[in-house]
Amino acid sequence: MKETKLGTLAGLQLSVLPLAFAGSIGLWVIVVALMAAVFNIPIGSALFGGVIVVILHWFSEVVHQLGHAWAARRTGYPMTGIRFGTKSILSTALYPPDELALPAKTHIRRATGGPIFSAWLSAMAFIVVLMTIRSADAMWQFVLWFFFLENFFVMTLQVFIPLGFNDGATIWHWLRHG
Repeated sequence: MKETKLGTLAGLQLSVLPLAFAGSIGLWVIVVALMAAVFNIPIGSALFGGVIVVILHWFSEVVHQLGHAWAARRTGYPMTGIRFGTKSILSTALYPPDELALPAKTHIRRATGGPIFSAWLSAMAFIVVLMTIRSADAMWQFVLWFFFLENFFVMTLQVFIPLGFNDGATIWHWLRHG
């Protein structure tokens, strides 16, 4: 797959794979269908809400990866970039290809940075949900709840569940083989 360079953010090279666009469209379609069919949100609002959810999803991915970058810098073995579109709607932290073998403790510390930042984002999102629960219309309630739940479950709590491709898998691997 052809990787497209996007520039830099916080000293990290950003790039995207075509799968990110397909994943974004898939997420948008699923969200629009949920909003319209399950939550009875008018189609125009659902279409717009779906776009907002996709934007917030990628914002969440950036915040998560910046957490990994923060933790990696603190270990002395920093990230070099972020690749969007690995596993469709997920991103990957990139490290130097010629990086030396590192102790398990370093890998674990770097893996926990993303979930730490995502936990903070989850907390902020939950506060916004609570502050707007009576005033936001159905579309905005859906968007805000989705943002909170995705950050809490997908970006934060995944650290405890080794799925083979996530932070939990990295931590579990290094706890067992470190």
